[in-house]
Amino acid sequence: MSTSGKVWFVGAGPGAADLLTLRAARVIGAADVVIWAASLVHADVLDHARPGAEIIDSSQLPIEGVLPLYRRAAAEGLRVARIHSGDPALWGAVQEQLDLCRGLGLDVEIVPGVSSFTAVAALVGRELTIPEVAQSVILTRLEGGRTPMPPGERVRDFARHGTTMALFLSAARSGQVQAELLAGGYPADTPAVVAYQATWPDELVVRCTVGTLEATVKEHKLWKHTLFLVGPALAAAGTRSHLYHPGHFHTFRRAEPGARAELRRARTTGPAGTAGDGRPA
Repeated sequence: MSTSGKVWFVGAGPGAADLLTLRAARVIGAADVVIWAASLVHADVLDHARPGAEIIDSSQLPIEGVLPLYRRAAAEGLRVARIHSGDPALWGAVQEQLDLCRGLGLDVEIVPGVSSFTAVAALVGRELTIPEVAQSVILTRLEGGRTPMPPGERVRDFARHGTTMALFLSAARSGQVQAELLAGGYPADTPAVVAYQATWPDELVVRCTVGTLEATVKEHKLWKHTLFLVGPALAAAGTRSHLYHPGHFHTFRRAEPGARAELRRARTTGPAGTAGDGRPA
């Protein structure tokens, strides 16, 4: 172990303490100092902390309030678990902390976590990438909030792809979200899911459509800790992946000759009787 101290940036997952990864639980248990935000992370994750660990609630601290803890870790060789909701790679405000810790000579490591968008997909029993329906997932938030969005990253533009989209940090402006999704090309009857505090004890998960998204949010008085999923994959059925088709082969499995010919024909004609380039067959 480095004598300069170490900081783990730990993904706490969507909320439920048993959705932490094994690695996350292990490093929380090894930490001398555990920093968590009570406003974003469920208190049950602290059950993994060892007796005697210093527990710091950062929910009322700016980064300047956390910096002295990192300095102390560097000076005293402490191990710190900095717990973030979901996965630290998504809206975790981690990069600035990584820069500070490295500047102090601390070792750093990121422990990934389960993101809330995959947790919500599991709760509604859906796959977000359905063959011939949606093979991409767009993760974004509504522009115009407190943190500026880069040029070209607008919900309306993303909506033109018509694929699965997960919208974070946007519930307070649900009317604008709905307007942008419709303006971008999603039909009003496109399936949608509104999920509040997914996997928490008080979770609320409601199915609706893009056309009723705003009304659904306002009916339940939601404005934070809420995620939207939209896209045709949320209601799709009847398609089949080629991966488990008997005509598909890979290193560990041979293709059945007749099924292989059938699969080749399907790839030539494309979905629903179209040519491989999307033209009618």
